[in-house]
Amino acid sequence: MKTASTTIPRWPALPGLRQIVVVLIISLLIAWVTTPIFQSPFWLVLRRTTFIAMVMLLAFTVSGTWRLQWLPRWIPHWLVRVATVCLLAPFASLAAYVAIAGSFMNFIKANNLLSGFATSTIFALFFGPLVAVAAIKREDKQRERADRLQLELEKNELEREVLDARLRLLQAQIEPHFLFNTLANVQALVEAGSENAAPVLRHLIAYLRAAMPRLGDADATLENEMQLVSAYLEIMHMRMPDRLQFELRLAPELKGSRFPAMALLTLVENAVRHGIDPSTEGGRIEVGGKQDASTGIVTLWVADTGIGMAETAVPGTGLANVKARLQACFGKDARVDLHEQSQQGLRVELIFHPGAKA
Repeated sequence: MKTASTTIPRWPALPGLRQIVVVLIISLLIAWVTTPIFQSPFWLVLRRTTFIAMVMLLAFTVSGTWRLQWLPRWIPHWLVRVATVCLLAPFASLAAYVAIAGSFMNFIKANNLLSGFATSTIFALFFGPLVAVAAIKREDKQRERADRLQLELEKNELEREVLDARLRLLQAQIEPHFLFNTLANVQALVEAGSENAAPVLRHLIAYLRAAMPRLGDADATLENEMQLVSAYLEIMHMRMPDRLQFELRLAPELKGSRFPAMALLTLVENAVRHGIDPSTEGGRIEVGGKQDASTGIVTLWVADTGIGMAETAVPGTGLANVKARLQACFGKDARVDLHEQSQQGLRVELIFHPGAKA
């Protein structure tokens, strides 16, 4: 059997006020029940019982703090604590009776004290372990509850970290997609020899200077998003002035609402690229948002009068990304709805509650 030197990890804890009060109440009850057996005054029995109980409480508390390293690991710690209480019971009882007799020799000579000592020791060995086991079970329940609370806190913290990582991943996916598409539009103007190529490029540079600091902004608002949308549509309007018209209508109370950066811009880009661009006649894009006063639910929309969506078309990566980011920000109830316009075109709606959390 492997042994090691005894170490003291920290200064032993002392009994708490709650423990002391409980022990005093138990001592009072035991003294009241056993007074007829000892044939002694109640206050004398109470004083003796309280002294023995307090010594055993101290032994119980200290043994819960110190772990004796020389003991085999297979011996449970609760058994060590109960054994410590039982071991101290006879010594505590002996000290109480010696104090009453005045000296150890007087105690030995008094037969009535010897019998009282034996009876007190038996009671201590009976009640002490029972109270100790009950206290250990209560400590175990409190420890389990504290462990569950700690695990819950760690789980919530881990979920927040996972959510942040997921949002960063989605953000990383959408940023190159937007930038490459915008640069491709400029390339098309240059290759076509359009006179608008240089002005569009200048506006694009100015736009990117303003937009780049916001691309990864975790605290973006709908007002920031509408500014990006407006700047993007201005560039697209310069590229095809006769084929693209647009209108922005956002309720003033929604401007300060948090919103995942570039989510609305992705829908606008899709409307230009898949709705207006392929149409020979061009079209109109409307971007807006409103909030239901009774439910608080916000509806944002991007509607275009382009060619619409073919019956066999499947929502692409951009829409899936927007939906994922919306739900990551506002919970699983947030959704993206697609509606065919009555005459021509497509309307995409983002529906969510701004106070919801993922």
